[in-house]
Amino acid sequence: MRTASAYNLVMARGWESKSVEDQQAEALSAVDKSRPQLTPDQLTRKREHDLVLLTRQRILHQLEAAQHPQHREMLENALSDINSRLARLS
Repeated sequence: MRTASAYNLVMARGWESKSVEDQQAEALSAVDKSRPQLTPDQLTRKREHDLVLLTRQRILHQLEAAQHPQHREMLENALSDINSRLARLS
């Protein structure tokens, strides 16, 4: 059987963690409010832009390691295409 003080200690911890959870939720909602809400079109464009940037990084990384001239040429052509897509998205 637990004593009353042990029970209160456990309860106090429970309330404390609930308070921390509430504080974290408030902090997240404050961040969400400070960030401008994007329209579905804007979200789509942002995702596409981010995807193109990631693809560009991957191509650059492959280009650094490429040794065969035809492979390098293919990667350079792909990089040129990616750069033009980025220009259209910006």
